[in-house]
Amino acid sequence: MVGITGYGVHIPWNRLDRRLIFGALGWFNAANAAYTRGEKAVASYDEDSLTMAVTAGLNCLGERERGKTAGLFLATTTPPYKERSVAAIAATALNLPAGVRSVDFNGSLKAGTGALLAGCEAVAENGGEVLVCAADCRLGKAGSAQEYLFGDCAVAFSVGKEDVAATFEGFYSTTHDFVDHRRLEGDLFDRTWEERWIREEGYAKLIPEVIAGLLQKYDLQIGDFAKLIFPCPFDRVQVAVAGKLGATRDQVSPALMAEVGDTGTAQPLLMLAAALEDAAPGDRLLVAGFGNGCDALIFRVTEEIKKIKGLSGFKAGLARKRQLASYEKYAGFRHLLDLETGIRGEQVAFTSFPVLWRERKSVLALCGVQCRRCGTPQFPYQRVCVNPRCGAVDEMDEYCFAGKKGSIFTYTADHLAFSPEPPAVYGIVDFAGGGRYWFDFTDFNLAGLQVGMPVALNFRRKYADLARGVYGYFWKAVPVLEQGVDLNG
Repeated sequence: MVGITGYGVHIPWNRLDRRLIFGALGWFNAANAAYTRGEKAVASYDEDSLTMAVTAGLNCLGERERGKTAGLFLATTTPPYKERSVAAIAATALNLPAGVRSVDFNGSLKAGTGALLAGCEAVAENGGEVLVCAADCRLGKAGSAQEYLFGDCAVAFSVGKEDVAATFEGFYSTTHDFVDHRRLEGDLFDRTWEERWIREEGYAKLIPEVIAGLLQKYDLQIGDFAKLIFPCPFDRVQVAVAGKLGATRDQVSPALMAEVGDTGTAQPLLMLAAALEDAAPGDRLLVAGFGNGCDALIFRVTEEIKKIKGLSGFKAGLARKRQLASYEKYAGFRHLLDLETGIRGEQVAFTSFPVLWRERKSVLALCGVQCRRCGTPQFPYQRVCVNPRCGAVDEMDEYCFAGKKGSIFTYTADHLAFSPEPPAVYGIVDFAGGGRYWFDFTDFNLAGLQVGMPVALNFRRKYADLARGVYGYFWKAVPVLEQGVDLNG
């Protein structure tokens, strides 16, 4: 049987209380007071759809053998590159084998469910395992309803035939050129049509249509499902859709708008991950994606769900957060403000693509080597073992540091070096199994940093060379904090 064998969620550390947006821009459109409930997840200055997808994928795969992964399908409407495969970069960063099939899904908000459906079909036909990632960082224009509603997030599912936690049982899809969200080439901000049109002609009609088609196709009743999972940024419309289908309110999974926001292609998969954390064996789940039509998929939860619950999932990601103290900081992160960076901030590293190609395993996947003779891990790649008691030459095996536990050996807070979130903090990280290296730090509270504190390594954007059309990526150290809210934003 084919189905979900694991999942991982990445919700950015930063949260923005929507009342802060209204406090800054409520004078411009007082009607936006209707959108001030709750908060939204905000990608940091060094995050984008690619980095979030890699983090979710790493959370999903953990320390599992990468050689079993035959495909990586990545869905996003906000790729950092228009012409350069984001899925290929993610596959390299996750240290997947060169024979992996990578595919980019974009162009529609239902690309997330489309990628998950394609992953299930690919495994059913060819076997192996497929990693499906969905991530978005959509940007609404300042003062728009979308600025309040949009949130950032990434979700990953592994799909296979062994140890299946939720069996794939079928699907039904519709396609309509229904225009709700759109962006032209070069557009920075999302564009929408009138909200009432999207509510009444879109969600209220197209979601019931696809679910009704699914029920008819498989001769099922709405009561056969423990949970109905479909994205909808409008609470009343979600309730109305449930009523039209004859479902109870308890059957409908919350849209998570007040906790995370509308996360685009990731939204239905985020809701599915949240539902799996509370699901019991035997539960049948219906998950639908919306955007230029709809996809509806059926999953049946198995006993294997008990083995993957709580592993880098929704609740853990939701609990770790920092409240941004001001709208202005959010606007700086999203480049809505043209901040003076100074001379140091204007200096941008030059990317040599031949060097990046030769060193791609080190730069993107954080792969070093381990000495066969003495077992010492070392980064970056070395021909001669760094252990002074060994000195072996050309006796190295590949060793991946991404995903390994580390701790702070030493760190420096530099108030002179440029950082979009000053001060710039960097230092040495010791890895639990051996090896150490210098990393920038991110997602931290400076007052809480301590030598010996555990850290995780996250794939992040290192720099943006916009003059040459290049984003540089590397790994940064993220302190592992206790769950809870850090108000020092």
